[in-house]
Amino acid sequence: MFFDSIYKDWRLQIEDRRNVYFDSFIDYLRVEKGLSNNSIISYSHDLKKYGQYLEDKGLVVSSKITRRDITDFLFSLRKEVSPTSISRVLSTIRSFHRFLLREKISSSDPSELIEAPKVEKKLPNFLTFDEVIRILKVSNLKTRYGIRERAILELMYATGLRVSELAALKISDINLEVGFIKCKGKGSKERIVPLGGVAKKFLEKYLSGIRDLFLKEKISFFLFVRQGGKTLSRQSVWKIIKKVVEKAQIKKKVSPHTLRHSFATHLLERGADLRSIQEMLGHASITTTQIYTHINQVRLKEIHRKFHPRA
Repeated sequence: MFFDSIYKDWRLQIEDRRNVYFDSFIDYLRVEKGLSNNSIISYSHDLKKYGQYLEDKGLVVSSKITRRDITDFLFSLRKEVSPTSISRVLSTIRSFHRFLLREKISSSDPSELIEAPKVEKKLPNFLTFDEVIRILKVSNLKTRYGIRERAILELMYATGLRVSELAALKISDINLEVGFIKCKGKGSKERIVPLGGVAKKFLEKYLSGIRDLFLKEKISFFLFVRQGGKTLSRQSVWKIIKKVVEKAQIKKKVSPHTLRHSFATHLLERGADLRSIQEMLGHASITTTQIYTHINQVRLKEIHRKFHPRA
């Protein structure tokens, strides 16, 4: 019993120290890096798995962790998650150990030389211009729900907003006179995106009385609201997209992000430069935006194969 008690106290000390380091790291991500709640949840989920593995091995976070320990942990994940997910977990672990090194909690970074598994690049799914038009024209503009729906769809296609960015938009973020919106993307980075004439027209229609019908004398700072003035959630936007896609009889798998991909692809096809598209999408790196050049190349090859007499 005596030795059982000592062992239990030792395990609790390890867990307490691990939790302190993890909590400090999460606070750093939230406060100093300004990451979104979704990103924080993702980091926390990965750290929980990593921490459990270390605990099972009797390892303390701040010392004695080797490159082999981390590679063994990543290897243990291969049966339950995809290479993409393993790469994300490795990215979390790297960020965590760099934090420990920076805070002088540990003297080395065991994750430094570990290579991420090779992941096959999947091209983003996008809609043709005709398919986008079919979706946009589905909304019943004789109802307040249809007008709100059309305003949402037009805004997403006109700006390439992420669904989380759309749901977080406030009235103060819209400047209809100038024709721009202001939004906060990943890492709370703010960007300005042009609206375009059609999206502006439907936003004006929504704001000229329709929004008040949803508010019912309640007050909300958010642009898109539902019955009783509550904020329209990301899940609600997903349901709207699913409904209009079915009504438009589009057979492709379509999500809110598909409209974002379509926005970027159509801009590139019509001659927009990558830097401008990067800025409008809010990508931190141009390499992320370059995926759309691959889409364009694949599409050109398909057109060539289909129409050239000697393809």
